[in-house]
Amino acid sequence: MLNNRRQFVQTVGAAGLIAAVGSKFAFAQPGSKTVLRYVPSTSLTILDPILTTAAVTIAHGYCVFDTLYGVNSKLEPKPQMVDTDQVSADNLTWTLRLRPGLTFHDGHPVRSRDCIASIERWSKRDVSGQALAANVSAYEAPDDRTIVIKLKRPFPRMRDALGKPHSSPAFMMPERVARTSPTEAIKEIIGSGPFKFVAAEYVVGSKVVYEKFAQYKPRAEPADWSSGGKRVYFDRLEWVIIPDAATAVAALQNGEVDWVETPLPDLIPVIKSNQNIRLRAADPYGLIGVIRFNSSQAPFDNVNVRRAVYEAVNQNDYMSVTGVEKDAYNECLSNFPCGLPGVKPGLIGRPGGLEKAKKLLQESGYKGEKVVIINPTDNAPIGSLGHVTSDLLKQIGFSVELQDMDWGSVTQRRTSRQPADKGGWSIFHTTWPSVSVSNPSLNANTRGLGQAGWFGWFDDAETEKLASNWLSAVSSVEQENLFLESQRRALKMMPIVMLGQFRLQTALRRDLTGDIPGSSCFFWNIRRA
Repeated sequence: MLNNRRQFVQTVGAAGLIAAVGSKFAFAQPGSKTVLRYVPSTSLTILDPILTTAAVTIAHGYCVFDTLYGVNSKLEPKPQMVDTDQVSADNLTWTLRLRPGLTFHDGHPVRSRDCIASIERWSKRDVSGQALAANVSAYEAPDDRTIVIKLKRPFPRMRDALGKPHSSPAFMMPERVARTSPTEAIKEIIGSGPFKFVAAEYVVGSKVVYEKFAQYKPRAEPADWSSGGKRVYFDRLEWVIIPDAATAVAALQNGEVDWVETPLPDLIPVIKSNQNIRLRAADPYGLIGVIRFNSSQAPFDNVNVRRAVYEAVNQNDYMSVTGVEKDAYNECLSNFPCGLPGVKPGLIGRPGGLEKAKKLLQESGYKGEKVVIINPTDNAPIGSLGHVTSDLLKQIGFSVELQDMDWGSVTQRRTSRQPADKGGWSIFHTTWPSVSVSNPSLNANTRGLGQAGWFGWFDDAETEKLASNWLSAVSSVEQENLFLESQRRALKMMPIVMLGQFRLQTALRRDLTGDIPGSSCFFWNIRRA
């Protein structure tokens, strides 16, 4: 638990801890101009970015795959693989023209039918994709560079959906790969992105390797978030998995690695004292932390049981154990990220505290079912949230079992639909980039798609009706009203409990320049001075 680590760090001193740990990694060519070495916050265990919303897999996806549209730092959709697009006068036909010369890593050209198959597979898993699929009457590929999307009714946010930057982006794959069932992992990690995945050197829990894709054609525009020219200046990208936070920082200080995704907040003072390392915001828009309920089975199939948990939550208690400084987190009384356009916090009363929670639980009909919390030991901010919830639920009157495991196991276990006492789960905690859950369509937490939705399988037809109407709304007034109603519905049904917003930092060697901030780590444009 993070609190225990903080106590240990305070006892021996962060600098002393790093000095004592040292680094067990010995790399050739420190500071190489041809190799970039990066330490992700968690191990990469799922390679298919359509199969999971895990941030580490999304970052991997951006290395290997490309998207039809990207977004810039203002979250505006921009053409990426698309060269030009046209919308018919009745808004029912979109025609996308691919850029010439796009090539997959296996040497085959990118064709319109590859993209159509990719969109169709993505649409079966992603909430924005599902909203798009509900409006599509047909896809057509009149030639190898033209994608025609025919709609049943207008879908004004086509570019936003196909260019969403996170959780999960619509990554393009070869048709044969994209024809894989959306419930099964792809067997070939082949895209048209700026890096090629080196399967022969992939070791789960140890190492991930990518090579520069020489045939990649960057756009002419400057790189900006997931849009623009993705120019690669390193021949090789190595992800080094270092589970121990102090060891990772020691390796960064020694120049054995170049970039640590999210160093433990307790170690930030040590990093600041090293003139060879710089810090910046990992994600300019920050993260939200949430409790995710399994709404498909007892006890959290009962909305009043979910609301009992809400009444007990003090967001400051949760944010304080993430390790970030007080000025780096804030309370957010919403089920959407505060501070983003259209989000109205404070539509519900503040949590009433333990006594109110106990009373509501007693009145809910809770029958003592065991609550199984699956909790990562190798992801400090998320793991610390699980311990707070475990203690809190016991105080309210729940029967609780906290099951510790690594984050890779959490991401696999949460797919299980089995009862909690037979390999399933009741609660997990996660964080989301704020931009990835910023509206009624994108917010997988609040969508009510049931068995077709995100893990937890919250089912609510009224939520889906509001999201669908918001997507097709043309006037800004109608959009605003529907967004407001979506927020009220989410707070009434409580498919998650918001735990607050916070901002982590990322640490890089100072001789690296050109890195692009975003909701994911991007490895283009960065170079060594």
